[in-house]
Amino acid sequence: MSNHGSHDLEKSQDGASIEKYATEQFVVPAQSSNPNYRIDGADLDRVQRRLKQRHVQMIAIAGTLGTGLFLGSGKSLSGAGPLGALIAYILVGTVAYSSLCSIGEMTALAPISGTFPHFAARWVDPAFGFAVGWNYFYTNVMSVPVEISAAQLLITYWDTKHAAAYIAVICVCVCAINIFGVRYFGESEFIFSIIKLVMITGLILLGLIIDLGGAPDHQRRGFQYWKNPGALAGSGLEPTHIGLDRFLGILSVIVQAAFSFQGMELVAIAASETESPRRNISKAVQRVFYRIVLFYVLGVLITGMIVPYNDPSLLQTGGTSAESPYVIAMVNAGIKVLPGIVNAGILTSAFSAGNSFLFCSSRILYGLALRGQAPRFLTYCTSKGLPLVAVIVSSAFSLLSFMTVSSGGETVFNWFVSLSTVGGFFSWASINLTFLFYYRGMKSQGRDRKQLAYWNPLQPYLATWGFVWCVIFVLINGFEVFWAFNASGFLTAYINIPFFFILYFFWKIFKRTSVWKLHEMDFVTGIPSMEETEIPEVPPKNIGEKIASFIF
Repeated sequence: MSNHGSHDLEKSQDGASIEKYATEQFVVPAQSSNPNYRIDGADLDRVQRRLKQRHVQMIAIAGTLGTGLFLGSGKSLSGAGPLGALIAYILVGTVAYSSLCSIGEMTALAPISGTFPHFAARWVDPAFGFAVGWNYFYTNVMSVPVEISAAQLLITYWDTKHAAAYIAVICVCVCAINIFGVRYFGESEFIFSIIKLVMITGLILLGLIIDLGGAPDHQRRGFQYWKNPGALAGSGLEPTHIGLDRFLGILSVIVQAAFSFQGMELVAIAASETESPRRNISKAVQRVFYRIVLFYVLGVLITGMIVPYNDPSLLQTGGTSAESPYVIAMVNAGIKVLPGIVNAGILTSAFSAGNSFLFCSSRILYGLALRGQAPRFLTYCTSKGLPLVAVIVSSAFSLLSFMTVSSGGETVFNWFVSLSTVGGFFSWASINLTFLFYYRGMKSQGRDRKQLAYWNPLQPYLATWGFVWCVIFVLINGFEVFWAFNASGFLTAYINIPFFFILYFFWKIFKRTSVWKLHEMDFVTGIPSMEETEIPEVPPKNIGEKIASFIF
């Protein structure tokens, strides 16, 4: 049974839809019959709203805390120094925040399956939505075996053998959680998010204790590593020009920083399967700014205070917690028990990330199928609202993780991974560009954004900021290759650009699509009303419920 409906509509004499919006009426061209794009997929959509408020809020708070922050922050520290890493994380954090604000407002209007690839097709150009959807699907589905491989590498902290067996077990567990249904996914992510929150909070506090001299070595560090070896590290590309070399060092860690933030949009992708999506997703987006400041920025600041950027341990590439700057600080300070516990916590983070990427990729594939941009059989849902075929097809990509077992296969696997490295930048750029079109369309049709459950007064400036920086990130992604040029490095860094435009022009030529004019943008068809999606909020009755309400 579908959970979707539409607004109260009437038909005018010319066949246009008239929406009863507050006390005004807006005429919107009827476009659901447009042969180039199926705007309304509600007739095929059978997913159900089974994610509860606590699931959504915990996914929003800690869903993207993973190996990118726990391990990748060490690479950022060695590549740019404590100040350089902090600058990179703050910059990328503002871009991630702008993207989440943009998708949050569009989702507050239309909490439906397909999310931002559908918005791109609906308000920019059907061909643009096709390219965005398949690019985002590829980026996410290739991240599943990456995280499974990362989880297996973390297990080598205890056991260096039986790699294939561990990969098989992790694959089965990740796929099973998603096949069992969205409620099992929500519960698992709720538990994993609690573990990650406890761990990052504990690590930040431990970092402060080590910095202030409370560790067994009783050495008070303060900001001494900002002075020696220094606040900024050079890239090594321009050793004779120190200022330029340090600037290039900051650029070199931007992609690594972005990897830590990517996946924040998961909370909006789950909108069609979330109870009271407008209220819950609005809360999640409003709180994400504090999450970025508290966990990412503060976390990177602490790592730069407790580990020098030239520590040899930061250059390790084993894939275990030994690479984590927190673990390196523990070892240097004489703390012996915690590294193994931290490794276990990071292992759950890698598993959680694979779980989330599989959920994302299956829902994007399902949304593409609903709108006729992927094979129709992918729209099949079980009686409990699970898009089973889309989940199974996406799950099949997890088997690519077995390629890491052999050296030859690992080379090919890394090539596949490199193709999706900047896919996240394309996704963020498309979210912000779509918002700019959406913003102009809403304004042109006289619609009041302030009537939505969520809107940001800094728009459209936030979206413009995010879009411009994403374009810059895509262009500078592989800049190192121009200092020591090689064809394979150049291709893996920039192949995403022609890949995206090939998808765009293929659909544009095949379907003869065009960019929507402002008065043609459809803000009505197939979008459920507030009454259809929102459950009345029950006010907290006691101190426990008030605390839970504040957290979730």
